[in-house]
Amino acid sequence: MGEEKPKPIGGVWPTVKPFVNGGASGMLATCVIQPIDMIKVRIQLGQGSAVSVTKDMLKNEGVGAFYKGLSAGLLRQATYTTARLGTFRILTNKALEANDGKPLPLYQKALCGLTAGAIGACVGSPADLALIRMQADATLPVAQRRNYTNAFHALYRITADEGVLALWKGAGPTVVRAMALNMGMLASYDQSVEFFKDNLGAGEAATVLGASTVSGFFAAACSLPFDYVKTQIQKMQPDAEGKYPYTGSLDCAMKTLKSGGPFKFYTGFPVYCVRIAPHVMKVSNPDEVKHPIRNNTVVLVAGFVHLASPIENTEEVAFDILGLGVVLHALAWAFTHAYGVCTCLMAQASQHD
Repeated sequence: MGEEKPKPIGGVWPTVKPFVNGGASGMLATCVIQPIDMIKVRIQLGQGSAVSVTKDMLKNEGVGAFYKGLSAGLLRQATYTTARLGTFRILTNKALEANDGKPLPLYQKALCGLTAGAIGACVGSPADLALIRMQADATLPVAQRRNYTNAFHALYRITADEGVLALWKGAGPTVVRAMALNMGMLASYDQSVEFFKDNLGAGEAATVLGASTVSGFFAAACSLPFDYVKTQIQKMQPDAEGKYPYTGSLDCAMKTLKSGGPFKFYTGFPVYCVRIAPHVMKVSNPDEVKHPIRNNTVVLVAGFVHLASPIENTEEVAFDILGLGVVLHALAWAFTHAYGVCTCLMAQASQHD
């Protein structure tokens, strides 16, 4: 007689766990990368290089300006990342069951990733719109600023002033961006693992870190053009005659291509790579990962810890790892603030001299 397959654990928690882990890890990462995301948006809006944007913000707006829109960023992760990672885990679980537990081929992983990315982007698009507008508000003339106080105030104002459907303004490039980002990661990760492990003879930790870094680079390269168009669409305001600068995403892309060439879409690419890095993670079949902690894949990228929600896991181990992520995120957040304060004080001291 063949061995009986273990029955899946029932209950509500196994179902909602992938969504909770995904949303919590994304929100923790946002607390750290919010300043980087702010700089990225300002660069895309033509405010200058990363160095000049940072200096101008410290000088004119203070350290707190780097965390403008944090409430919207957290809401975005609570919706987009929760839906994306939770849906991806459910889809891959169903695909594994259909394949009798065998490892999924690349095209099935890609389909799961693309579908999950599109669903997550649709769910998170309103919060993403609020985030971009709050981050871009200081770049507008005083009379044109929206002055949203938080994410929920932004959503209320957008609905009241522009209608409910306006919450999904820029949803097209947002969805395509999410699909391109997931595709870039999935298409490069497995090949990178083979290169680091087989060609370079790297250990497991070095292989995971190296492959995640490479896949993050390709994810940024694939998704940044759509992210650029998304930012322009979500930030735009009508002129005195009530006309918008772009009629839609395609019009924005064509005008950008005509005025700045193809490299215009890659404005702020280095900053975008750093911004993407904490969200790069490998969600894999546990049987593919030879790890001392079976069924748990922890990926360290740019000093951040993310927990890839396992199919069968020991709850204590999972929460211990997630707790470690909380500590590291908190330390990085404190370092970011300390660095900003020191930079501001040094700038003030140099002005007095």
